[in-house]
Amino acid sequence: MLPASRRLRESETFRAAVRRGRRAGARTLVVHLARDEEPGPTRVGFVVSKAVGTAVVRNHVKRRLRHLARERLDTLPGSAVLVVRALPPASEASYAELGSDLDRCLDRVAR
Repeated sequence: MLPASRRLRESETFRAAVRRGRRAGARTLVVHLARDEEPGPTRVGFVVSKAVGTAVVRNHVKRRLRHLARERLDTLPGSAVLVVRALPPASEASYAELGSDLDRCLDRVAR
């Protein structure tokens, strides 16, 4: 589980990260990374739409992504906002596939 201080919950911050952040995509997800004006820890938010599947499937995908993102928090720049958007193929992807797609996307946006 992500600590409360690392969770992104404000819709305006989600919107700002998606609009002005760097973006990279893979088969199962799209990542948006934006620098936050306010100093603080890197915060992470997730978008898993109904196109991914039923509520059970969406929650399963979200739990997997949350765990993967938590493992990679230390590699992200400080005071950044990361938004991870799951695509419909994420519902059928294995944990390893999601992890490799997330790593590939994070490498691209962190440059």
